[in-house]
Amino acid sequence: MVPQRFSERTNWRLEQNRFTQALEEARARGAKLLDLTASNPTRVGLQYDEAGILSAFGSPEVFDYDPQSKGLLAARESVAAYYRDEHDVRDLDAAKIVLTTSTSEGYSFVFRLLCNAGDELLVPKPSYPLFEFLADLQDVKLVPYPLIYDHGWQMDFPSLAGAVTHRTRGVVVVHPNNPTGSYLKAAEVRMLNSFCREHGLAVIVDEVFLDYGLRTSGAKAPSYEELDRSAESSGPSEERGSLAGNRGALTFTLSGLSKIAALPQMKVAWVVTSGPPDLAQEAIARLDVIADTYLSMNAPIQWAVPVLMEQRKNIQRQLLERVKTNLA
Repeated sequence: MVPQRFSERTNWRLEQNRFTQALEEARARGAKLLDLTASNPTRVGLQYDEAGILSAFGSPEVFDYDPQSKGLLAARESVAAYYRDEHDVRDLDAAKIVLTTSTSEGYSFVFRLLCNAGDELLVPKPSYPLFEFLADLQDVKLVPYPLIYDHGWQMDFPSLAGAVTHRTRGVVVVHPNNPTGSYLKAAEVRMLNSFCREHGLAVIVDEVFLDYGLRTSGAKAPSYEELDRSAESSGPSEERGSLAGNRGALTFTLSGLSKIAALPQMKVAWVVTSGPPDLAQEAIARLDVIADTYLSMNAPIQWAVPVLMEQRKNIQRQLLERVKTNLA
């Protein structure tokens, strides 16, 4: 009998690590644990607008099948409004947005768009390990580039230049980075755009935590377009804008309701495409085909998106107050 074979792309170590084993053993003994790794926002005492959220799923339109590959227009328009209102991205329209069920799915769409099997993407180190699994599933090779600490965390562009090869297709940045908490500064964005134009690369930006900067002024951050027009920046606190309007290189910006509104169970995320107009337009057309092939978004959640996006105001206030209390 021939043994069952599995693909090399799923040849992962599946046993529990020692930390997980120790936790399960402690719970089995009935030990009282204070879990400082808790990351599920629905189980840490946040107050949700339950009535408002539930009412958003009562639209009669959910019975009509309207397969829009990028996602329903009303949902994409609410995402575009978020970027205009919160991050001053003025020229973003719904046509540049593709809805996905998660940022992980968004990454898979972008990886498939940019890479053939064996192509490479440059990823920051330190950062979180999800990229490794996503890359394996898409047959993409990850090449790390270091973040260095010198009066704050920053990209190491000499190392970035040393890591690029003829198979490199893009640079992944996490803004703000997890775990360093560092934001890309305007000067770094200009250098990154120049680097990507020189080598024909795309920028892939993870902005899921962008709204949680502890700004002392309380004012919203200007967009990178605005900072780029400015003669000078007055400090890091003003360099926290979204790259969703970045025009200096082909750019894919990912985010979603999981972090923005602390609603990971609702499974709504998106990819925003920007950059040189002709290049961005071709990328959007190709993403449209990928999204149309899967049609993963369901109608009830899409009709609810405008209401769910509004939930960010209540939830973000609670989270920021808790973080400030913890810091104090």
